[in-house]
Amino acid sequence: MTTVTVWNEFRHEQESEVVAEIYPDGIHAVIAETLSEAGFETQTATLDEPDHGLTEEVLDETDVLTWWGHAAHDEVRDEIVDRVHEHVLDGMGLLVLHSGHYSKIFKRLMGTSCSLKWREAAEKERLWVVEPGHPITDGIDEYIEVDEAEMYGERFDIPAPDTLVFNSWFEGGEVFRSGCCYHRGNGRVFYFRPGHETYPVYHNEAVQQVLINGVDWAARGEGPTPQFGNAEPIEEIDLTDDRTVH
Repeated sequence: MTTVTVWNEFRHEQESEVVAEIYPDGIHAVIAETLSEAGFETQTATLDEPDHGLTEEVLDETDVLTWWGHAAHDEVRDEIVDRVHEHVLDGMGLLVLHSGHYSKIFKRLMGTSCSLKWREAAEKERLWVVEPGHPITDGIDEYIEVDEAEMYGERFDIPAPDTLVFNSWFEGGEVFRSGCCYHRGNGRVFYFRPGHETYPVYHNEAVQQVLINGVDWAARGEGPTPQFGNAEPIEEIDLTDDRTVH
């Protein structure tokens, strides 16, 4: 069974009555419940726990990590970012959600600023499926409509995705690459845009289905483990080379 760790900064829910009304137990609780009901083994972790809840033991048993952060990116300790980064390269999947685009771990994996335009005006968003054959879009209609959303607009300063599965249109006219798939080392990374804390986006059933599909896609594969370093030849060859530097 796939094990998912749902990570959340968990600050807005404790500081804002508006956010607490939508997510009384935290954004992580809603996401974890969604994934648990879909059959995944789930656990949660938050910023203020020791090691931000992301100990080696937790990450060792995590197949996919989901990440939601916004106001406290800088409080995530660099050694924990290093730890998560190594686990992704070793094969752990990572789902980066909404404002997690500015998280230390996503910027590390992308190698860019991950900056964008934004506007908070409760405007309509349509996420258009641009790769209908991709597993992340399984069970999704031609588009997902979110009635109230925070706008994110291009230019989104990220590397070109390996696969772009959603492209968003906003009522104010902007567009945005809102479902981006990457491979980093042995790990798979999926960035999914919807999810502002003052709108009930994670209660949307289509958004929930994308999260479920995203975890399925990002989970560890069963392929061979790459071997690095000096290698013995597979075929018999002459191993002498007078030009070798010792």
